[in-house]
Amino acid sequence: MSPARLAAEQAQLRERMVWRIAALLLDYPAQQTLDMLDELHAGAAALPAPAGPALVSFVDHLRGTPPIELAAYYVETFDLRRRNCLHLSYYAFGDTRKRGMALLRFKHAYRVAGVELGEHELPDHLAVVLEFAARIDPAAGRRLLVEYRPVVELLRLSLQECESPYAAVLEAVCATLPELNVADRRRVAELAAQGPPDEEVGLEPFAMDPALQEHMGGRR
Repeated sequence: MSPARLAAEQAQLRERMVWRIAALLLDYPAQQTLDMLDELHAGAAALPAPAGPALVSFVDHLRGTPPIELAAYYVETFDLRRRNCLHLSYYAFGDTRKRGMALLRFKHAYRVAGVELGEHELPDHLAVVLEFAARIDPAAGRRLLVEYRPVVELLRLSLQECESPYAAVLEAVCATLPELNVADRRRVAELAAQGPPDEEVGLEPFAMDPALQEHMGGRR
C-alpha cells in the first residue's frame, strides 16, 4: 500500500471514530453511555485537533456533572428548544409532504445498506446518521451529512450562542466535513432568518426501530 493511500485510510478511520463518539454523546445520556465515559475519553484523546480536544472537553463535562442534571439539560436543550432540534430535515422542511420526501431519502440510504426503519420512525436524527456513517456505510453516511452541512452548521451556531457544552460535539462533527462554501453560507443565513417551522404535523416523535438498533449495536 502506498503511503498516500495508507494516510487516506487512516484519516477515514479517524473520521469514523469522531462520528462514532459524537453519535454516542448526542444521544440521551443514559447510564449505558455514562458507563462508557472512560472509553470515550481515551478514544477522543487519540484523535487530532480540533475534533479530539473538543470531544475530550465534552466528555470531561459529562464526567463532572450528576446524571440527573445531564438528563434534565439534554431534554431542555434538544427537546424544548426548536432551534436545537437534532432532526436534520426539521429546519429545511416545515411542510409535512416535503419533509416526508426528505425522510424517505434517509430511509432509502439505510435500506440500500441493509438497514430497515419502521414506517413511523424518523431517520434524520443526527445521532443516528452519525452512527450509520461510522459503523455501517461511511460513504453514504458522509453524503447525508454533507447534504445537510448548512443545518449541521446552524445547529452548531445555535448551541454556541446558548453557550451549551454540546457545541463542542458539533464542532468535532463539523471538523470532519467540508468547509462551508458560498452557497452553504447563504443557506445557513436563510435558515437562520426563517427559523424552524412552527409545528411537525403528522410526524411521530423519534424512536429507534429495533432493526436499526440491532445493526447499530443496540444503542437505543
